[in-house]
Amino acid sequence: MQARELAVRGAIEFTPRKFPDERGSFVSPHQGPEFLRAVGEPLFDVAQASYTTSRRGAVRGIHYTRTPPGCAKYVYCPSGRVLDFVVDVRVGSETFGRWDSVVLDPDTCRSVYLPIGVGHACLSLADDSVLTYLLSQSYSPEYELNISLLDAQLGSLIPAGISPIMSERDRRAPTLAEAMKAGLLPAYATCLAMPVLPRAEANPLTG
Repeated sequence: MQARELAVRGAIEFTPRKFPDERGSFVSPHQGPEFLRAVGEPLFDVAQASYTTSRRGAVRGIHYTRTPPGCAKYVYCPSGRVLDFVVDVRVGSETFGRWDSVVLDPDTCRSVYLPIGVGHACLSLADDSVLTYLLSQSYSPEYELNISLLDAQLGSLIPAGISPIMSERDRRAPTLAEAMKAGLLPAYATCLAMPVLPRAEANPLTG
């Protein structure tokens, strides 16, 4: 498995080796030793696994979790084709305001790790695209925030020729500057200080 650091500090792209044969293929989107080598700590205990299905042009994000509690993510695309974005919304980070993108699909089998506090968005490039999420915290709507993917300050994130299909919530999302002025963005130091493993008392699955 190859690892590559993205333009957002702490966000990593992983590309595993794929093993095809006459039956099909075998691939491991996450490999513990390689993750540990690239990130410096093991993958978080998975509190929730989810996936989305999206038609071509569907956009989700930019989403992030209020910190605390924060939420780290590990995402990959086992079917279809997705343009995945990481956006640094952590105030005080040396890469604050920067973003990067990775094409995720079952041909390359790439995955992306997003540390706590990093914003995430995805654009489906094909009908019936599936994006799988491993999350360090269970989803709680009251903690979920968003930034506009159409924010001119971030530049043009949506490729030419794509008419974005967005939820009303994402269409009405604040810009990065508006969210910062309203005090909605996480502090980089706070994100680094958060435990990557979910605490039992904060995990509704364990009581």
